[in-house]
Amino acid sequence: MSVVFLTHNYPRWPGDVAGAFLATLAAALVRRGIAVTVVVPSDGGNGGDETSANGVRVRRVRYAAAGDERFAYGAMASALASPAGIGAIMRMWRALRVAARHEVRQGAAVVHAHWWFPSGLAAPRGVPLVVTSHGSDAALLARSWPARALARPVYRRAAVVTAVSSELARWIAAGTGRKLRPTDIQPMPVDTGRFTPSRGGGGGGGGGGGAIVVSRLVPQKRVHLAIETVAELRDRGAALPLTVVGDGPERGALERLAAERGVAPLVRFVGAVPPDDVPRYLATADVMLFPAFREGFGLVAAEAFLSAVPVVACCDGGGVLDIVPETGAGRRVAPAADAMAAAALELLRSSDKTDDLHRLREFWCRRLNADSVAEVCERWYRDALASHPRQAV
Repeated sequence: MSVVFLTHNYPRWPGDVAGAFLATLAAALVRRGIAVTVVVPSDGGNGGDETSANGVRVRRVRYAAAGDERFAYGAMASALASPAGIGAIMRMWRALRVAARHEVRQGAAVVHAHWWFPSGLAAPRGVPLVVTSHGSDAALLARSWPARALARPVYRRAAVVTAVSSELARWIAAGTGRKLRPTDIQPMPVDTGRFTPSRGGGGGGGGGGGAIVVSRLVPQKRVHLAIETVAELRDRGAALPLTVVGDGPERGALERLAAERGVAPLVRFVGAVPPDDVPRYLATADVMLFPAFREGFGLVAAEAFLSAVPVVACCDGGGVLDIVPETGAGRRVAPAADAMAAAALELLRSSDKTDDLHRLREFWCRRLNADSVAEVCERWYRDALASHPRQAV
């Protein structure tokens, strides 16, 4: 079987974080005997074909002058803010469609569009289509009626629609009317071997590094709640250091808040780190605080469990509630510092969470294993082929 990945995000060099999980998935599919060609926009004029060491063919298509090829790889939102950016997206859409149509004519059996926008829109007709929503594209459906109008035809003609969390599945159903089966909800893979049980409170070792937040520092992540939680714990006589891994426009305000609340000595901002470095910080953590609102999935919470670190999340956290249980090694609480502080203390003092952490670690190791996810994808492709007679393109 031959499959085309159609996407605007895929690693441009070894270690690039843009769409890194797709490279992990593509390599696992190749190991299953499925030929994978990735069609992705060029970046800054760096187009052309290449074949990776693991046998994945990548075709980077030009869509503008080199200086104007700057709207893929995590910059899609900025493109929508200007007429020039919208024009570039339209050219990108056409270039992706032409390239995908060529691959289908060369024998590709299935197109797997990652994100309905722009890849699902660019998918050629007359070939079985699988569409996977990863988060930002489903969020567009929740807040924009033009996005819903554009998306509905894509979701209607897709043979299989999938999402990485049940929260995204609900957004898709509400925005387009397309309901997903439980078997169509599957997170994307990670390299689970990078995570080892924490030496902190979750892993059963000695004293740990306190609480951790791994997040972009933007309003939706509500990292201020984690700082307020540290202040609440201090007031209760339970000083708990907090490590904030990540960066963003809120950093200055968060640093000022820590100073104003008198917990600056307890809060360490380490800035953005490569994904490969995250396990190192989790390896000493006692508890993760996950205060984000309406998250699409919340992968770092699963990574915490891969590291045997308990997690406190908020009851309005969205997709992260697929990951964090209400009891045992997790807590779901109101988005308030006193509730988060109480939950963190419960987890830190609990003597019976070890078995739950072990169970959750094993579960997420299986769930996020690349070969397991590739097996699920192959089932989607066979479902798509069975439901879609081949037509001319």
